[in-house]
Amino acid sequence: MAKTDNKTPTIQVLERAFGLLDVLASFPDPVSLKHISELTGLHPSTAHRILNDLVIGRFVDRPEAGSYRLGMRMLELGNLVKARLDVREAAMGPMRELHRITHQPVNLSMRQGDEIVYIERTYSERSGMQVVRAIGGRAPLHLTSVGKLFLAHDDPSRVRAYATRTGLAGHTRNSITELAALERELAHVNQGGTARDDEELELGVRCMAAGILDDQGKLIAGLSISAPADRLEEAWLQRLKDTAAQISASLGHRNVAA
Repeated sequence: MAKTDNKTPTIQVLERAFGLLDVLASFPDPVSLKHISELTGLHPSTAHRILNDLVIGRFVDRPEAGSYRLGMRMLELGNLVKARLDVREAAMGPMRELHRITHQPVNLSMRQGDEIVYIERTYSERSGMQVVRAIGGRAPLHLTSVGKLFLAHDDPSRVRAYATRTGLAGHTRNSITELAALERELAHVNQGGTARDDEELELGVRCMAAGILDDQGKLIAGLSISAPADRLEEAWLQRLKDTAAQISASLGHRNVAA
């Protein structure tokens, strides 16, 4: 009778890769292939083959022939997870208060490549929203208020590269699908410090967003209010900015503006 263990990978090469990473994590300095092989019980050729694949993915570094250590990709992913956890924890209380005031969905999103990812949401059935973006859902940067915040922080060459990669595909008749129009929109975002989605992702839904900054002043997330197009109130914008600033402050950001 087969036994299922949820703590054991079902693919052997992944189990071996995890074991190799665990060994490297236990040493502050590079480890020789021979020592890695002894500690994991893997044949040197097997360990060498898997480690080389991990080097290609930047999960492992090879500072010199025959020795290995954890790679920078591990740090990048770890920082991303840390940022998500920290932002979510810091944001939940202020998000609930903002939702209590507006009675509309309040979303927390982060950038991942050419998309934003919804990582938290506060809403109620009485909000009147017909379309609910699930946590983990994704959307193109140029079609969302939070996505525009991130694009506005990119330099012009990166915005042009984004436009080339994505083709600026639209979802509705209001979608921005031309680079010149997007650049004008981003200039407004930079000027005002907030961004809008005017039924560009979904007809009938409008959004406003403000950025969340970390202790280094880096934009790491966006806070947005979504509402039926005829219910989005301009009076919420200042509340939104204040809430985003409150979350940023709890993450160590200092507002040096006069």
